[in-house]
Amino acid sequence: MALKIACGQMEIIAGRPDLNTKKMLQLIGLAKNDNVDILLFPELAVPGSMIGDLWEQTDFLKDCETYGQEIIEAAQDIIVIFGNVATDWKRKNKDGLVRKYNAAFTAQNGKLISAAPGFDFVAKTVLPACHQCDAPRYFSGQERLLKDKRASLKNGWGSVTVTVQGKEYKLGLLLGEDGLTDNGTANVPAMLKKSGAEMICNLSSSPFILGKNSQRHLRFSKQAKELQLPVVYCNHTGIQNTGKNIYTFDGQSCVYGPDGMVKAAAPMFEEKLLTFSWDKEHDKIRAYAAQDELITTEDDDAEILYKTIRYGTSRFLKQTGIKRMVLGASGGIDSAVTAALFTDILGPHQVLLVNMPSRYNSELTKNLAQNLAENLGCCYTITPINESVSHTVEQLYTPIHNYTTNRDFKVELTGLMYENIQARDRGSRILAGFSAAFKGGISCNANKAEITVGYGTFYGDLIGLFCPLGDLWKHQVYALGKYLNESVFKRNVIPEQIFTIRPSAELSQEQTVGNGGDPLVYEYHDYLLRAFVEKWDTSSPAEILKHYIHHDLEAFLGCRAGILSQIFYTHAAFCKDLERWYGLFTGLAVAKRIQAPPILSLSKRAFGTDYREAQLTTYYSLEYKSLKEKLLVQERLF
Repeated sequence: MALKIACGQMEIIAGRPDLNTKKMLQLIGLAKNDNVDILLFPELAVPGSMIGDLWEQTDFLKDCETYGQEIIEAAQDIIVIFGNVATDWKRKNKDGLVRKYNAAFTAQNGKLISAAPGFDFVAKTVLPACHQCDAPRYFSGQERLLKDKRASLKNGWGSVTVTVQGKEYKLGLLLGEDGLTDNGTANVPAMLKKSGAEMICNLSSSPFILGKNSQRHLRFSKQAKELQLPVVYCNHTGIQNTGKNIYTFDGQSCVYGPDGMVKAAAPMFEEKLLTFSWDKEHDKIRAYAAQDELITTEDDDAEILYKTIRYGTSRFLKQTGIKRMVLGASGGIDSAVTAALFTDILGPHQVLLVNMPSRYNSELTKNLAQNLAENLGCCYTITPINESVSHTVEQLYTPIHNYTTNRDFKVELTGLMYENIQARDRGSRILAGFSAAFKGGISCNANKAEITVGYGTFYGDLIGLFCPLGDLWKHQVYALGKYLNESVFKRNVIPEQIFTIRPSAELSQEQTVGNGGDPLVYEYHDYLLRAFVEKWDTSSPAEILKHYIHHDLEAFLGCRAGILSQIFYTHAAFCKDLERWYGLFTGLAVAKRIQAPPILSLSKRAFGTDYREAQLTTYYSLEYKSLKEKLLVQERLF
């Protein structure tokens, strides 16, 4: 006899157990109508996973328990396995808070099926404390549960026996990272196999991260083949928000046969009841043809990037109730891609592009901004800032009285101060005013390179509701722009010259598209800054300098061969540049990042919750100082 099993790939709304339970009950009804024997739901399907210290609210925990009971009661003529928080009201942790578990429950005929005597649920074993997760802050693990119950580890790793039409099936239940076998923790899948599990079911809450899909696919494929067991991965869709990061959940629930091959997979970012049959006796998994999707494994393909950004941005706007967006249109690539994104999501009439020229803006960029608006069909306005900036400067030169000396004095404005006055006038005055009048949110158009070194003005460029491109390096923004033209709009809505002009903030005579441009050389600095931020064991200046000395820095960073010789003519120039950007990255830019708008997370280390940092002074290691001294002495000698 073949079992019919389904993954309920649903959109989970964090912190809303009422809405999530309503959706789960609907899917249970659909599954029963489709004669499904076993229905799986994702990890923490009832409460959602990223809810912060709401985990510490007693009323919320009680509600999750109540809604969980509704799901248990709905499990009539079907087995339902779902993720929820399990609360042990009789025990407290050392911090005085009630003990909680990230748990998987199994229900049939309105009752829970115990994993072992005295165990109504399976608790998560691996509690990650990195990236967006802070599980040990809120949850205890499976080992703690076993110790509390004084149970043997051998019999408590999460297998549950279910009975369908008189036949028993032993399912090994995992939650998220429990399925990993290469992170130095216990090999839970192997333990489940040893305890008699005949199928591995991984209930997960896994956000989209560039490169993660391929790794996950390879890992579960290898796991199924090594264990010689079917492996089911049940994930969800939707977004969850930590306050500094918006995470997209791509779903892509899938089923692997004992041969390691994908037998069925649900599409990205779509709610789906993924059904398949499992013939235990003949060791066969068969997908139902209408749902036999291919798993998406592209790592950094522009199509996947855009699909993710569009999904996350549209869900965020829906969640916040924002139906219109306002953004500055400079004639550059970042604002052009952002404008095209919001136009695609909201429609052109709901997007207002504001060009705010000063005396430093070229006719070229002003024309490109207007061409962009015309091509997109957006609302567009030109608001010059020369007079208002001059008025602000005049006000700042007003005499200041010092009551200690009883004398007046005037401040002195440097060129950088003057540049920042322009940026703040655009952001805090004009865009903020149009946001209120147009009834729309303000977009922050910054990319990851700019955010890394703080190349943006407090209360100017860095204001906004949301930063959709904040986890993309400049070269990725260019690639996204090409994709928008070629595949989304199927015409050059972003003018071709935007791809070829030199990027510039156009805030001074020395910094225009025709003279100087941005201080960042993105062909190199994108990759240098990425090494500081995204490598798991983040690179230090000493490591960068060692590779420079050994003439393999370009290969190490992944940038174009020959770029260093085009930028730096001396070792001293290289070291000066390295220290300039590392000093900004670890200095003032930290304060700017703390106050910057939330970022849509795409990489394994987006600024915010993913990349955790403190405001410190810049530090250079002893090794760096020694290497630099030797290098510069050698240069002077020759």
